[in-house]
Amino acid sequence: MNEDAKGLVTGMRQGGNGQGQHDGAFPLWTGAYYNEGMGAGPNGLSDKLGEECGVFGVFGHPEAANLSYYGLHALQHRGQESSGICVAGEDAFNYHRGMGLVKEVFNNDNLGPMVGSYAIGHVRYSTAGESKLANAQPLVFKYREGDLAIATNGNLTNAPDIKKRLEREGSIFQTTSDTEVVAHLIARSKHDDIVEAVRDALLQIEGAYAFLFLTRDKLIAARDPHGLRPFVMGRLGDAYLFASESCAFDTVGGLYERDIQPGELLILNQRTGELTHDRFAEGKQRAVCAMEYIYFARPDSDIDEVNIHSARKRMGRQLAIESFVDADIVTGVPDSSISAAIGYAEQTGIPYELGLIKNRYTGRTFIQPSQELREQGVKMKLSAVRSIVHGKRVVMIDDSIVRGTTSLRIVNMLREAGATEVHVRISSPPFQNPCFYGIDTPNRGELIAAVKSVEEIRKAINADSLHFLSQEGLVNSIGGPAGEINRGHCTACFDNRYPTAIPDDAKIGCGCD
Repeated sequence: MNEDAKGLVTGMRQGGNGQGQHDGAFPLWTGAYYNEGMGAGPNGLSDKLGEECGVFGVFGHPEAANLSYYGLHALQHRGQESSGICVAGEDAFNYHRGMGLVKEVFNNDNLGPMVGSYAIGHVRYSTAGESKLANAQPLVFKYREGDLAIATNGNLTNAPDIKKRLEREGSIFQTTSDTEVVAHLIARSKHDDIVEAVRDALLQIEGAYAFLFLTRDKLIAARDPHGLRPFVMGRLGDAYLFASESCAFDTVGGLYERDIQPGELLILNQRTGELTHDRFAEGKQRAVCAMEYIYFARPDSDIDEVNIHSARKRMGRQLAIESFVDADIVTGVPDSSISAAIGYAEQTGIPYELGLIKNRYTGRTFIQPSQELREQGVKMKLSAVRSIVHGKRVVMIDDSIVRGTTSLRIVNMLREAGATEVHVRISSPPFQNPCFYGIDTPNRGELIAAVKSVEEIRKAINADSLHFLSQEGLVNSIGGPAGEINRGHCTACFDNRYPTAIPDDAKIGCGCD
């Protein structure tokens, strides 16, 4: 290991209380159980980015609660911290929320009483802050026109300012969620009609969002004017479905119909069973999040009628064209990089191999790990296949480098397994800027690409070579209208060109926090 790489490795020593103490930049084990910090964040075993939520809605199906359960299960990759479902029945709302995975929160006992044909559901990803049941969605409120439930994916950039204003005017907040800000705006609207009150609230907020609103007789869906967060509509017989990703429709036997358009407002009325197409704002510069295609969305999902797996394969092919290197095998970091690795292998003719295997059953364990396991903590989630990589020159494909800590661990894991060379290829441009639109990212100073050159990053992660996909190669691989900026995608995390105004002094967090 070279000296630059050593700077990112943390030694651990056993403290007098039996807990691990860290000497370096980040601890490999903290908290009450072994993998409590295994997600994004400086204290985690992985520095991958964290998506902020997924939403699912059903209108006009007698098994709305059960459909929502399966739909949320398909969207589990978008959030594992908490989940919830709210159903509108003949008599009242019935809802249940809890901390944990969908399968941990729901069972026959709590799903059985949730009778109704209209429902919205939510899975939440937590940031580094405290996880709270109060922040689990859908949030349910009482207001002058009756019951109201709200679920959202995204982040409102002006929510802190709105909240301060509302608090000065007497509002009392029970959560730290942006969603509650919208509920207050709806409650304070001069309009009694819920559709007009929602429209009034949406015109006051800025940022990225996909909203589902549920009342006793209506379901309302809305997407931000830039289309930053994905949001799709489908059908199951006569029922309407809504989801953050189209893969949720496949799970419940539904069919994708179309993407909800930026600035669009869809209203479904229980009394008439009709769908009304409306707008609360004209569409602005289209800016679908590029990271959805690179990393977040499931490979079997389609966003803006572009299949995620196919787009990632094209990224891998373009990466090979831009940065060919002679090697023996190509391997991808599971799961989101597999498609790009296949594309790279197909373009170069270098065999694709499963050089890295993901352990999908790393459930929480309260058993204290040994000193050695703390230091090798990443192996709880990922293993190198020694017989495949030993004695080989390996091209390792990954989707992004955030802090560099995970890349270093994986490169060293491949070397320990006998790889003679490790060439790292990244299927996105250097990640240099934080996201303010619903993705959990570090501040700019913690992003390795913001403070180091490509060559410095290569040394820091102990790779023999390193190359990032060009931004032009990325947007062309995804596709989209040639006449729009970045072909209609938000690439602010790469080029610092944010499609909306960002408050300079605001410390903006997760919209679902």
